[in-house]
Amino acid sequence: MTFREDGYAAVDWAAGYLDRVGELPVLAQVRPGELSAKLPDSAPEHGEPFANVLADLDDLIVPALTNWQHPRFFAYFAVTASEPGILAELLASAMQQVALNWRSSPASTELELRTVDWVRQLLGLPEGWHGHIEDTASTGTMAALIAARHVTKRNVVVCSEHAHSSVEKAARMLGMELRKAPVDDELRMRADGLDLSDVAVVVPTVGTTSFASVDPVRDLAERARVVGAWVHVDAAYAGSSWILDEERWSQDGVELADSLVVNPHKWLLVPVDCSLLWTSRPDEFREAFSFVPEYLRTPEDAYALSEYGPALGRRFRSLKLWAVLRCYGAEGLRAMHREHIRLARLFADWVEADPAWELVAPLRFSLVAFRRNGSDEENEAIVERANQSGEIFLSHTRLDGRYVLRLAIGNARTTEDDVRRAWEVLNR
Repeated sequence: MTFREDGYAAVDWAAGYLDRVGELPVLAQVRPGELSAKLPDSAPEHGEPFANVLADLDDLIVPALTNWQHPRFFAYFAVTASEPGILAELLASAMQQVALNWRSSPASTELELRTVDWVRQLLGLPEGWHGHIEDTASTGTMAALIAARHVTKRNVVVCSEHAHSSVEKAARMLGMELRKAPVDDELRMRADGLDLSDVAVVVPTVGTTSFASVDPVRDLAERARVVGAWVHVDAAYAGSSWILDEERWSQDGVELADSLVVNPHKWLLVPVDCSLLWTSRPDEFREAFSFVPEYLRTPEDAYALSEYGPALGRRFRSLKLWAVLRCYGAEGLRAMHREHIRLARLFADWVEADPAWELVAPLRFSLVAFRRNGSDEENEAIVERANQSGEIFLSHTRLDGRYVLRLAIGNARTTEDDVRRAWEVLNR
């Protein structure tokens, strides 16, 4: 078989997988080590046809997949790798760009700057912000902490007790001191009483992982400015919703931020990994990372995006973002967001109307946090039975020690029937 013939077969397999993914179990129905036991202990000595790889996808790999592309994947934050993004990933791999600097890939460098600025405009963010792509929000947040420490010469990180674990992990890896601030009745970081005088960076969250709560960014940013602390806003999940005018209430104060992260691979149909990191202080941000050895110096006076973050080698991630933005358009992305928010409201209404269930946090964006009246053990058993059925997949969190169920809607293929199926499975 030729590359072209194998390529046709691979695209046919991918299309077939997407056609039938809704019929597969959402959560992998295997036990730890089950796949490993079926794989050879060592690599093959002689090459095989690519057709053998495709065959083993069906026989070995798919049964061990947790199917994130499934319309009833409601765990964590549901995501979608859309068809334009999938094809762009193929093309990016074919071109194998390594954007060390502008000369090594003018196309990757300039397309990244332009497409990230397109998203800035779509989300209503300020003019003049410098944006680039990192792999995940965890990397973007770590980069922001590094820049904050470089600029402030301080070593303290402040975030909410509900901030994403990546903040704590980054602080630990960087040897920075972490202080977690308490939250109010709406699970937002409390700004009153915070002493920021020795703080390097404050990390408010717009759309916390457990409850999609929104920290008071404006109040925190104004307090931080008085004492010269950096403000990094984590809007990895909810920031994409700013494409809707009616959801920009959660953007209040973001224009005062020094850096901001939003993940198109969460709620803008882009295949993982694609996380956007903006800064309103690009010169100082660059100072924290710029290191150009002689072998990377070039005559051109142009951007090297590797000078704005930890990585030197950079993939052609902007190609898939470009493809998705062009093929869906702002109109298509807005329609998807509105439908997901509507479906979350519908599910929350069912919970509120049933005395056997309760909402444990206000509905925000497309995340519903709820539980059945009963013990933690009973709620955990419900989730485990529902997940093991293969019909749906939910994750959980805890609030004040209580076990809480999370239903996150974000897959482009999810319909009202899928949400209704989830409700039926949970009640069953």
